[in-house]
Amino acid sequence: MPFLKEYSLPELKEDFKRLGLPGFRANQVFHWLYKKGARHFAEMNNLPKEALQILAENYELNTFTGSNEYISQDGSRKYLLKLVDSNQVEAVFIPAGERNTLCVSTQVGCKFSCGMCASGLKSFVRHLTAGEIIDQLLYVQRQAKSKITNIVFMGMGEPLENYANVSQSIRLINSQEGPGIAARRITISTAGYLPGIAKLSAFDCQVNLSLSLHATTDEQRSKLMPINKKYPFKEVLKACADYFQKTSRIVTLEYILLRGFNDTLADAQRLVTIARDLKGKVNLLPFNPFPALKYKPVSQATMEQFEAWLKNSKVPVTIRESRGADIYAACGQLAANIDGR
Repeated sequence: MPFLKEYSLPELKEDFKRLGLPGFRANQVFHWLYKKGARHFAEMNNLPKEALQILAENYELNTFTGSNEYISQDGSRKYLLKLVDSNQVEAVFIPAGERNTLCVSTQVGCKFSCGMCASGLKSFVRHLTAGEIIDQLLYVQRQAKSKITNIVFMGMGEPLENYANVSQSIRLINSQEGPGIAARRITISTAGYLPGIAKLSAFDCQVNLSLSLHATTDEQRSKLMPINKKYPFKEVLKACADYFQKTSRIVTLEYILLRGFNDTLADAQRLVTIARDLKGKVNLLPFNPFPALKYKPVSQATMEQFEAWLKNSKVPVTIRESRGADIYAACGQLAANIDGR
């Protein structure tokens, strides 16, 4: 049976016609799903029993059959979510004052095998559907008892390779009938999937784009990120510049500092040129160690020195705090519990 969360409101109204249900019932169901967070048909207590019976006979309500929760010392939470086909993905809840960010996954596994990311250790299985993506938000919001204010597509998988389902989920997340999260609070991260960047430039919802750069030469980036051999970063940067021109949304360059690999003054100088040409900003990230990943983090002093080099060249830069590393929930550590925790 289809999942209710795969439908937009107009699509659900149309399908309800087939079942002999009036259109306003779809509005009620949407309210229960996205405003009340219902996970059982019985919770929808303003629908008649006959309507609830029809729903139960024709739709699945939830995309997950179980979950494990891991709570970090810093307050962030990782959710290992079991899908109906027994595959697993992870989502991470990151509270920070009035801001509650959810990092969602878009694929089971990842085919791109970036050297600083654990998700590639689990071979690619399949794309997540739009319903499975948005249900991460609904499930975690209910479990954490906190309203999600920001969404980052930075979990397992390459979001832009799963563009159709990601874009559909964003429309639902952004819609007033749905969670109603503003586009400026939604960020998509890409390893440099060129066809997806071009599609995102024409997307009718101006979300934020974040590029996982992590290196400043083709040779260096190809060693770290095999996707660069197919989509060289100069072509990717041109696509990001087109995105900025078409949307007026500043592109963020994500840069994980790796000891002895991309942490020199020469690296910083090349990054300055890239950021200036793109009119972008830079997020510096610490490397979060994970079994089977060979790279090492830099010292805090090196991190701050690298930041200073960029600041002295008038490049907007911030050091992004690592959250949830003690439960393998930090950037680059999501691997569907591959570590056995």
